[in-house]
Amino acid sequence: MAVYTEVTDEACEAFLRLYDIGQLVAFRGIAEGVENSNYALKTTQGDFILTLYEQRVDPAELPWFLGLMEHFSAHGISAPRPVRGRDGANLNPLAGRIAAITTFLPGVWPRRVQVAHCGPLGAALAKLHLAGAGFLPTRRNALGPSGWAPLLAKCLPRADEIQPGLGAELTEALKTILAAWPAQLPTGHIHADLFPDNVFFLDGKISGLIDFYFAATDLLAYDVAVCLNAWCFERDFSFNVTKSQALLRAYDSIRKLNQAERAALPILAQGAAIRFLLTRLYDWQNTREGALVTPKNPIDYIRRLRFHRAAVSAAAYGL
Repeated sequence: MAVYTEVTDEACEAFLRLYDIGQLVAFRGIAEGVENSNYALKTTQGDFILTLYEQRVDPAELPWFLGLMEHFSAHGISAPRPVRGRDGANLNPLAGRIAAITTFLPGVWPRRVQVAHCGPLGAALAKLHLAGAGFLPTRRNALGPSGWAPLLAKCLPRADEIQPGLGAELTEALKTILAAWPAQLPTGHIHADLFPDNVFFLDGKISGLIDFYFAATDLLAYDVAVCLNAWCFERDFSFNVTKSQALLRAYDSIRKLNQAERAALPILAQGAAIRFLLTRLYDWQNTREGALVTPKNPIDYIRRLRFHRAAVSAAAYGL
């Protein structure tokens, strides 16, 4: 979450008149994240999240994202539920952007991931994958393998400003990853961005999964690989296999990874690492001056990528 587009009190009050959720009490910008403009919204009827969709999000795809969130919310997943206006619409214009209001989910995200967080995360991810089977519309993953080479091409001219030799290293890594990318693995709807700041905990249990705007129809095990990258590395970039085992065992207890998915974990994890490395590198180079957002350092994912490239089997992840 972040704030790129400022909203005045008057504009927010006018926007709220399209909905039946009470009058404005307060709203404030949320600075975390990198994609859309988000505000914590309080009305006389409760707490909500107001999201203004920025340039990276295709407005034509917003009904799919919101439909998926409604589906998950209705099928036992603690996902934000889009609020429909008086006319039934869940998308409306605000401050030159398309905007939506979703329900607020209580809890806090773990600033320092512990092993105790990883089991619930794995179970929640598996439940999400199973629940998604009933949502029939599909969406291509624009930030899947087909999108990595074009993104790298945009970043290459200045890549070595981050670290000498980075451009050549990424070029070679991406060539290897794409050549080995698996086919014929189980597919379904994935979150694709389930980082700790998108998972809320309350009393030791997961109380909310948020930020579905990278969700897509793709390899289910790739979503697992995203979580291995996001949850199982320590601050010194060492891989914590105890966290990985907790995550994978809990996932397996609800949706068991098949042998092909297990064998593919190292290459899937490489792909997940380079995907986030590239988007962070792009944002590092292109964040607008004055935006209320802190771009994330792409260096963090270089070390993750190197770990996965050295992994020869799923044993590296505790399987």
